[in-house]
Amino acid sequence: MKNPDLINSIIKSKVLVLDGAMGTMIQKLNFDESDYRGVRFIDYDILLKGNNDLLSITQPEAILNIHRAYLKAGADIIMTNTFSSTPIAMADYKMESLVYDLNFESAQLAKKAVIEYDSKEKPRFIAGSIGPTNKTASMSPDVNNPGFREVDFDDLADSYFEQISALVEGGVDILFVETVFDTLNAKAALFAIEKYNINNSVSVPTMLSGTLTDASGRTLSGQTLEAFITSVSHINLLSIGLNCSFGAAGLYPYIKKMSLITDLPISVHPNAGLPNEFGEYDQSSRQMQNLIKDFLENRIVNIIGGCCGTTPDHISLISEIANDYNVRNIN
Repeated sequence: MKNPDLINSIIKSKVLVLDGAMGTMIQKLNFDESDYRGVRFIDYDILLKGNNDLLSITQPEAILNIHRAYLKAGADIIMTNTFSSTPIAMADYKMESLVYDLNFESAQLAKKAVIEYDSKEKPRFIAGSIGPTNKTASMSPDVNNPGFREVDFDDLADSYFEQISALVEGGVDILFVETVFDTLNAKAALFAIEKYNINNSVSVPTMLSGTLTDASGRTLSGQTLEAFITSVSHINLLSIGLNCSFGAAGLYPYIKKMSLITDLPISVHPNAGLPNEFGEYDQSSRQMQNLIKDFLENRIVNIIGGCCGTTPDHISLISEIANDYNVRNIN
């Protein structure tokens, strides 16, 4: 892990560029079931296609090359291939026991790529991707039993702690709690991070990014943007922001509002527009670049990148203009 003072200093002086979608790049490789299994899981009794995090173990060169492509495109921060690498999420594949390996190996792959591109003039950073899991602590999945919960806070915190430990020990510089649709889930992740920091006498920089459900500007669990920010304001965060949800145009008013109600650095990594009828993203890299200019010209962001549908081409054009604008002022 790099000295946390470095990222805390840089974020005040320039707009940092985050990488783009991992899943989109994996889809382009058209891996089949045998590719997901590799040699190690050739006789596994559950179908594994779609478990993208597993590719860090079974197809490490492919994941490494995706990281390299984003770094070559100009990304200052790349995210590990660990969005679903918690025991709770991996239970669908009966791979709870693999969680440490998944996170450690993913962090090591990102670290290998960063070493190739890191320089004093342009330091590169690794953010450990911590997804929301596939369960929610605030809502019941059963409409007939609203008091039921599939998971509780302690289960989530324990699950996240296992992921966090492996990510930090694998070499990440930042922990990124992303795509938050339920703030209680996020609080469990943040609790686990704090526990890890205390237990190991460290202070790993932490980014937090929520996702909005629709144009109402609320999360899936019903929080407004203001409530979301207030509910995590007691946490020492490197940044707060939004990702996924919509394209850049759709996220702009919410990031604008966020810039008025928080003094924290703000991150945004929107989708490449909205998906078409086939679930594909059609927004070109040039179209997205033009939309991203609004965030930069109005100085409302500190970190900017891409989510679903974005590629190294999108990140390259974002990186091309990021240095042309002043960073959003923060205390």
